[in-house]
Amino acid sequence: MSGTKIVAIPVVGKHTINAHLVLGRRPILVDAGIPGSAERILNQVRAHGVDPADIALIVLTHGHIDHFGSAAELRRLTGAPVAGHAGDLDPYTTGRVREPYLPTGPFGTLLARNSALHVAVDPVLPDLVLHGELRLDDHGVDARVIPTPGHTAGTVSVLTDDGELLAGDMIAGSFLGTIATRPANPPFHDDAPGNLTSLRAMLDLGPVRLHVGHGGPLDPDRVRAWTRREHHRLTRLARSGRLAIRQENADRPTVDPSPVL
Repeated sequence: MSGTKIVAIPVVGKHTINAHLVLGRRPILVDAGIPGSAERILNQVRAHGVDPADIALIVLTHGHIDHFGSAAELRRLTGAPVAGHAGDLDPYTTGRVREPYLPTGPFGTLLARNSALHVAVDPVLPDLVLHGELRLDDHGVDARVIPTPGHTAGTVSVLTDDGELLAGDMIAGSFLGTIATRPANPPFHDDAPGNLTSLRAMLDLGPVRLHVGHGGPLDPDRVRAWTRREHHRLTRLARSGRLAIRQENADRPTVDPSPVL
C-alpha cells in the first residue's frame, strides 16, 4: 500500500468551500467547486506540482452546486472522467439542485435565501455512474468511494487505505468553515438522521482525519462526540414533529435507531 496525501483546494475563502486533491500514484480531484471556479482550482493544482492533464478522475461527493458547479468545465480542461452517484444523477444532468433546501438550523434558513444557490449550472453526465462502492486503484489511488446517503440521496465519501476520509458535507466546520476545526452541521441536509447514520458508519471504519467541504480537517474523536449530541438533538426534533426530511426519504426511520456510544 502506497501512502496518499490530501491537499485542500480552497475555492471560496480560506476554508469556506473546499475541493481536495488526492495525491497517490496518480492524482485525483474530489469535488468541483462553484460555477466559474475551474481555473482557480487548476491553478492551485499546478501550484502543487501537478499537471491538470495528469488528473485521473474527478469524484463528485454530491449534487449541490458548490460541489459540482464546475465539473463540466474541469472535465473539458483536464480530460479526466467524472464519477458521481446515481442518487444525484438528476442534479448532475439538469444542472439544478433539488429544492427547497432543507436547513439544519437558523444559518441554513438565512443562507437558503441567497440567489446564488438557486441558479442553474452547466450539467454533467458522469462517466462513471456509481451504485455501490468503487475501488480507485485503477485510477492511481489506494482508496475507495463509499455511498454515504443523507446529506443528499447520492452523497459519497472517499476513504483512503491509510485512513484519510474525504467526507464532503456529511459534517463541516462551524459556520460554513469559519471555525474550521469545530464540527457542525453544514447549512442543509436532505435527511439529517440518514446523514448521521452514514457519518457514524464511516467513523466506525477508524479514519485518522476527516477532510470536509467547508472548514476542516476535523479530528474524528471530536466528530464522534458531536454525533452523540446530534443524535439527541434530532430525537427531540422528531418527537416535537419539527424534523424536516425530503419526501423521497420519508419512509426511512426519522431518528437513527442505533445505540449512542
